[in-house]
Amino acid sequence: MKNLFSLEGRTALITGGSRGIGKMIARGFVAQGGKVYISSRKAPACVETAEELSKDGVCISLPQDVSTVEGARALATAYAQFEPKLDILVNNAGAAWGAPFDEFPESGWDKVMDLNVKSPFFLTQAMHGALKAGASFERPAKVIMIASIDGIRPSPMETYSYHASKAGLIHLTRRMAAELIKDDIVVTAIAPGAFASEMNRVARDYGEEISKHIPARRIGTDEDMAGAAIFLASRAGDYVVGSTLTVDGGVAFASLSI
Repeated sequence: MKNLFSLEGRTALITGGSRGIGKMIARGFVAQGGKVYISSRKAPACVETAEELSKDGVCISLPQDVSTVEGARALATAYAQFEPKLDILVNNAGAAWGAPFDEFPESGWDKVMDLNVKSPFFLTQAMHGALKAGASFERPAKVIMIASIDGIRPSPMETYSYHASKAGLIHLTRRMAAELIKDDIVVTAIAPGAFASEMNRVARDYGEEISKHIPARRIGTDEDMAGAAIFLASRAGDYVVGSTLTVDGGVAFASLSI
């Protein structure tokens, strides 16, 4: 029981790991003894974060744009130069786009759907061999999708493709879980609520005001996100298959607002 949440001896790859929720998860994995590879589109930020997190453990930078199938496969190839197997894949890289309904552009639709839905599928496909190599019946490999409560319930923001993409990702998680469990690969998802990040600038810049609308009366902290991801990635979460863990202080399921 004392090692229930340990990631000692396990390797992890986190996309969008240089900032925001990806960085929160990476820091948590490093603290639990995992060997963590982070990837992001911007190489300088990726290198800087890896150097910062390496002060507390092992964190390695693998910059790559995974918004295309070719990019996802390139990341898998780059990872294979370092490791023969992968224990934990966190599909966190994502994008959002907001515009009024009558003005919402095709570019804003395609960019978000490609990165938020297509990329997690094809990166997991590209990493399938490495995940199988790291998986066993006694210790399954893990794939964790980072969805959003916007995929569970609509928000006031006119982020149409973001809502659709995260709802799609939650259902994709269930379908992939049903397939990959055959290879001892457990697929789950996390649906964050308000966490301060570059993507969620409203929570970052107006956290006190946002907190008034959250049943828990605060926005999420780094520890809240890291704890949820560590649970799913570790032995503690081995029997959680296909589920989406909502980490939002009660907004989606414990709010009394109409």
